[in-house]
Amino acid sequence: MLRGLLSFSSMTMVSRVLGLVRDQVISTHFGANAMTDAFWVAFRVPNFLRRLFAEGSFATAFVPVFTEVKETRPHADLRELMARVSGTLGGALLVITALGLLFAPQLAWLFGSGAGSDPAKQGLLVDLFRLTFPFLLFVSLTALAGGALNSFQRFAMPALTPVILNLCMIAGAVWLAPRLGSQPEQQILALGWAVLAAGVLQLLFQLPALRGINLLTLPSWGWRHPGVRKVLTLMVPTLFGSSVAQINLLLDTVIASRLSDGSQSWLSLADRFLELPLGVFGVALGTVILPALARHHVKTDGEGFSGALDWGLRTTLLISVPAMFGLVLLAEPLIATLFQHGAFSAFDTRMTALSVYGLSFGLPAFALLKVVLPAFYARQDTRTPVRAGVAALVANMVLNFVFLAVLYQVMVPPELRALGVMEAVGKQPGLHLALGIASALSSYLNLGLLWYWLHRSGVYQRKPGWGAYVGRLSVACGAMVALLLALLWWLPSFTEMAKWERAGWLACLVCGGGGVYVSVLLALGFRPRDLREH
Repeated sequence: MLRGLLSFSSMTMVSRVLGLVRDQVISTHFGANAMTDAFWVAFRVPNFLRRLFAEGSFATAFVPVFTEVKETRPHADLRELMARVSGTLGGALLVITALGLLFAPQLAWLFGSGAGSDPAKQGLLVDLFRLTFPFLLFVSLTALAGGALNSFQRFAMPALTPVILNLCMIAGAVWLAPRLGSQPEQQILALGWAVLAAGVLQLLFQLPALRGINLLTLPSWGWRHPGVRKVLTLMVPTLFGSSVAQINLLLDTVIASRLSDGSQSWLSLADRFLELPLGVFGVALGTVILPALARHHVKTDGEGFSGALDWGLRTTLLISVPAMFGLVLLAEPLIATLFQHGAFSAFDTRMTALSVYGLSFGLPAFALLKVVLPAFYARQDTRTPVRAGVAALVANMVLNFVFLAVLYQVMVPPELRALGVMEAVGKQPGLHLALGIASALSSYLNLGLLWYWLHRSGVYQRKPGWGAYVGRLSVACGAMVALLLALLWWLPSFTEMAKWERAGWLACLVCGGGGVYVSVLLALGFRPRDLREH
């Protein structure tokens, strides 16, 4: 599992760094405004459906069934399962994609700021939806191929595939946008074309690797195939359970569309900073641990199951807790250094930092969910996560309005309140902070409920040494926080520094904080081999 994690993480790191470059290019060329808001909304909806149907509920249902057939039956049966699942999934997604293209105006009304408020913006959103929605079909089939490759311990190729999307979007912003016209609403369409091209290229990129494990088959409809029915039976309950964070993000998108211009872009950029630790370590751990847990369950190896889960929990905390403190303390320095260029202003830096503050508080919960959920799905228990997911979803919506009401009282001046609530929230920047805080708190609720039911099931027995492990982690994080607070108190504001001065001081902060964290861990007795022993 450690080798798989390192393989997946290294490739994901390349993808995430390029994703950061992508967002830098988009922010520099387009800024944070109504046009970029329209693109992020049009990209987020099919991307949400991709994570929901392909990487979320589908992957968590498909991998255990695929692993069971792989471990217990001939390879010909595995090829048959692959053909039937790809044909059925492709057919269903083709219908969903067609509905998305047909109802693009209705989607634009729902996720825009209202049908009559700005017809030009709504028209642009319709065009972008029609360009980005087919991405769902191609990238979901790509995720199917990736799930099969992961079950064969081939983690590098699926993890590297998202690089193609980032390269296409960079090319769209730099090369294609100027060729589509001189107006921002014309140039932003280049990003829609880039997403469409990336979907096709990502699928083609996976096919040689599938051929290498003799699973490249022609798709065929298989609604009544026993393997497909089993995947569907497991998949339907997980539509909520494995994708609560994504559903929350989509509902946040609807609310953010009613807030001030730029809110969608600020939230999207904040999500990028969480994607690095979550993608490189959280998602990587979940991806690597699910096939391992499924194998232990199939072989009725309870001790191996518990040991693998214990290893995943320790490794997640080792990364996610210091990452949370680092993001909270260094949000503004990071954003100013990476994005405050061209059309992206110091005001945008401060507004994006607000989103990071709210979301990064929930980083340990987001990451631990990636490890705890596979403990249920590997045992083909898809109902328990639904119960926790629905509770978290309801809590998130309630908390959204609670924190919006609190911030409305604190931030909105009397002259804006006189215009009415909807008009005031549409003009007052900064209210998007409420969405980040609500998402973080609802994730902790989700994690707490799952942990309670996991403990009650008796499948996980905590290994010795957790007290010392948490103690070392706490002391190391405390030392890192103390150093960063001292340096930040001494340094001037990053939004006022020159470009290269920002980069130099940010490097000092990151290296200093990371160095102190690792040094204190080593001084207190932690060794890398401790992870291998679990």
